[in-house]
Amino acid sequence: MLVRTLLALTPAALARRLETILDTRDVSLVHASSPEEVWQLLQRQDIDLLVASEAWTSPSPANWVASVRALPEAPDVVLLTGQEDPSLRAALLAAGCLAVLNARLSDRELRGSLQTLVARLSRDVSGRLAADAARKSRGLSDVVSRSPVMAEVIGVARRVAGADSSLLVLGETGVGKERLARSVHDESARSSGPFVPVNCGAIPEGLMESELFGHEQGAFTGATRARRGHFEVAHRGTLFLDEVGDLPLHVQVKLLRVLEDRHIQRLGSEHPVRVDVRIIAATNRNLSAEVDEGRFRADLYYRLAVVTLSIPPLRDRPEDIPDLVEHYLAVFRRSLGKPCDGIAGDALAALMAHSWPGNVRELINVLERAVLLAPSPLIGVADLPPTLARPAAPDLRPGEAGPAPGQVPENLTGLPLREARARAVEGFEREYVSGLLRQTGGRVGRTAALAGVSPRFLHGLMKKLAIRKEDFRYPS
Repeated sequence: MLVRTLLALTPAALARRLETILDTRDVSLVHASSPEEVWQLLQRQDIDLLVASEAWTSPSPANWVASVRALPEAPDVVLLTGQEDPSLRAALLAAGCLAVLNARLSDRELRGSLQTLVARLSRDVSGRLAADAARKSRGLSDVVSRSPVMAEVIGVARRVAGADSSLLVLGETGVGKERLARSVHDESARSSGPFVPVNCGAIPEGLMESELFGHEQGAFTGATRARRGHFEVAHRGTLFLDEVGDLPLHVQVKLLRVLEDRHIQRLGSEHPVRVDVRIIAATNRNLSAEVDEGRFRADLYYRLAVVTLSIPPLRDRPEDIPDLVEHYLAVFRRSLGKPCDGIAGDALAALMAHSWPGNVRELINVLERAVLLAPSPLIGVADLPPTLARPAAPDLRPGEAGPAPGQVPENLTGLPLREARARAVEGFEREYVSGLLRQTGGRVGRTAALAGVSPRFLHGLMKKLAIRKEDFRYPS
C-alpha cells in the first residue's frame, strides 16, 4: 500500500533532503509548513507516517509524541534529532515513537533506516485496511477440483500468475471467481502485498469514484476528511474488481486511464499519484454483448481481457462434488466445533443429482446447514434441505430390492472411504446417464440438456464410464 507520509521538518533544506531520500514509488508525501498545520493535517487527512524535526516538538518532545499517538487515527512517528541523547531517546520511544534518527546520518544510512520503516508500515497498514492480514496463503494447488475442464482453467491461471497482465474471470454467480483470483494473487510475485476485493455492484454510483480513487477533504458534501481509495490500498498488490460489468460509463473512462498510465487522482486533488497495482476483474455478464449494446467500453474490455478465464458452473462438473463435500465438511467440522464423520451414500447421491443453480456457494451453504443441524455425526438425506432434488432410483431387476435409505451397499463396506466413495459416485453416474439415454433413445444432445450439462462434458463422462449411445437407440 502507498504509505501517506507527512513531513514536518525544519529547516527547509532538511525537508528537501528527506523528499529526495524517500522512495516515492511507495510513499505519498504531504508537507506541513508550520507546527500548527501539522495538527490541522492530522485532523483532516489519513496519515500513516509522520516524520518530524525535534525543533517542532518543543517544549516537550515526549509529550508531543504522546499527543500525536493519542489521536483517534494516529500515525506512526519518526523523530529526527540533531544530537545523541540516550535519555531523550528512551523518553520518546516510551511515548510511542516508532524510531528516533539522528539527522546527521549520511544519506545512505538515513535512506536505509527510513525505507525499512516504510516497508514495515506498508505491510502492516495493508493488512489492517484490507482486512487481509490474517488470511493464510492459498495457491492454485489448493483449488478443489478433479474435472478436466477445471484442470484446463487452473493450468492457464498458473501460467499467467507470474505476470502483471490484467485478467478477466467469467462465470455464473457462486462459481468461485474471487477464490480463483485470490489463488492467482497468492502464486504471483505480489503475494506479500494486499489482495483487495471490491464488489462494484454493491457500491452506490455516486460513491464509486471516491471508493476506487479516494478523495480530499471538501471534495463533495460530507467529505469532512480525506480518504484513500482502493487503488492506494492495493499498491504493490492485486485489486479484484468483482462485477466489473456494473461500473457506470464515466467510471469506466477513469479506470481505463489508470490502466494506461498507472496514475490515480483523488477527487478534489490536482496531483496524480502513481500506483503499482495488478487488476483482476470478474463478472457474470457477457461483456462482449455489453460492448455491442454500448453499456461497456470496448477499449476497457480489451484492456481487462488480456487473458480470460471462464469457470464452468458446478452442474457441468459434477465429478467435483464429492471432493468439495469432503473439503467443506472438514472446514465446518473445525469452524462449528461439531463432530462429522462424513456423508451417507443417499445424501451424496442427492447432491450429485441436484442442478446447483447457486453453484459452489449454494453447495457450501447446504453443507454448513447440514453440519449445524444434523443430529448424528453422519449426514443423511434427511439432513439436506427439503427442496434439494433427489436422484432417481436405479433400475432394479424384478423382485430385487435396493439398499434401504442411508444403508451402504455391502460391496462397498470393506473398502477404504475414498475408494468406496469413488465407486459409489461412478455407480450413480452410470445409472443416471444410462437412465437418461434410455429416455432419449441415445440422443446425446437431448440427454445433456436434461442433465443440465454440456454435450462435450457428457461425451467425456460416457467415455469414462464406457457407455455407448448406440446401445440405447430405439429400434427402427
